[in-house]
Amino acid sequence: MLHMDTRRREFLESLLTTPGPSGYEADSQRVWLDYVSEFADEVRTDDYGNAVAKVEGGDTTVALAGHGDEIGFIVRDFTDDGFVKLGRIGGSDKTVSRGQHVTIHTADGPVSGVVGQTAIHLRDSDDDSVPEISEQHVDVGAVDGDEVESLVDRGDPVTFVQTLSELENGRLAARGMDNRIGIWAAAEGLRRAAESDADATVYAVSTVQEEVGVQGAKMVGFDLAPDVAIAADVTHATDAPGSPGKAATGVELGEGPVVARGSANHPVAVDALRETSDAEDIDIQLQATGIRTGTDADAFYTSRGGIPSVNVGLPNRYMHTPVEVIDPDDLDALADLLAGFAVRAAEQAPFSVDV
Repeated sequence: MLHMDTRRREFLESLLTTPGPSGYEADSQRVWLDYVSEFADEVRTDDYGNAVAKVEGGDTTVALAGHGDEIGFIVRDFTDDGFVKLGRIGGSDKTVSRGQHVTIHTADGPVSGVVGQTAIHLRDSDDDSVPEISEQHVDVGAVDGDEVESLVDRGDPVTFVQTLSELENGRLAARGMDNRIGIWAAAEGLRRAAESDADATVYAVSTVQEEVGVQGAKMVGFDLAPDVAIAADVTHATDAPGSPGKAATGVELGEGPVVARGSANHPVAVDALRETSDAEDIDIQLQATGIRTGTDADAFYTSRGGIPSVNVGLPNRYMHTPVEVIDPDDLDALADLLAGFAVRAAEQAPFSVDV
C-alpha cells in the first residue's frame, strides 16, 4: 500500500527541514503551498498565513487539516557578556534543550549557537534539578553584549539544528514531526481524493499557531465553515520504555492511524472514518479523549455554529523532543484514510447527531 514515492518523500523531508515555529511559519507554509499548487484548483492564504488548497467537487465540503507550526524558542534578552536568554514558543521541554545545537533565525540570515550546559565536573552532584527555559542561555560565540545585539534581535525565533535520521524498518526520527506529518497527510489526502474524483469539495489546510492555543484553526474554521473537518496531528505512542502506566493509551507505532473518540470528536464522523478503514482495508487504532483532544479539532468543532470534527492521530514517540519517531507506513495509511473519508463524505452527510 506504500505510496511514498520519491516526490512524496522529498516533500516530507522538505517540510521536516524547513523551520516554522509558531508565529514564524512563512517558510514552511511556502513549501506546502508549492506542493499543493501542483494539483489543487485553488490555493490561498489569509492574513496570518493559514494556507488553504481546494479541489472543487460536490456541495458537501470537507476540510483535511494539519497545523504547520512547530514548537521552539524565542530570543528574550541578552546578557552583558554576550549570551542570549530564551523564552518558549509552545510546549518546549526544558529537559532536552541544554547541550543542543540551535539556529537563531534573524532578518539577516541564520546565526548558529548552542544551548549552554555546565560540565558535569563542575555541577553540584547533589543537585539534579533542571533549570527553566528562562534560565538557560544560548552561546553564539559573541564576546560581549554589544556584539550579540548586533547579530540577533529580541523576538527572533530559535530552533534546534535539524537532524533527520532513518532508523531500522524505515522509521524516521526528526524534530517537528509534530506536526509536519499532519500537513503532509492533509496535502496527500487532497491529492488522492482528487485522483479518485471525490463527489465533494475538499480543502486541505495548513494552520498556523496551533502550539500556542489552536489559533489558526479558529480563523480557518470560521472562514471555511466546512460540513466536516478532520484534524490530522500526532498522538502519543506509549509503547516505548518510560511511558507511565497512567498515560498508556494502547497506541503503538506501526499499527496504523488513530481515530479519537469522545469530546470534540463527532460520533457520525468517527463512524464514517471507521467504515472507511473497513472498506479500504486500512488498519486503524482507537483512542479515548474524554475531555479535549489538544489539537485543532478543539477549535474547529466550536467554530461558527459548530463544525463536526474529528482528530485523527499519527503514532509518535518522544513528542516535543528533537528525536520524535514515526513509522512512514502509518503516515501513508493516514493519507489514504483522509482521502477515503473525503471520497465517501457526500454519502455520509449530513453529519448530525440523531437525538
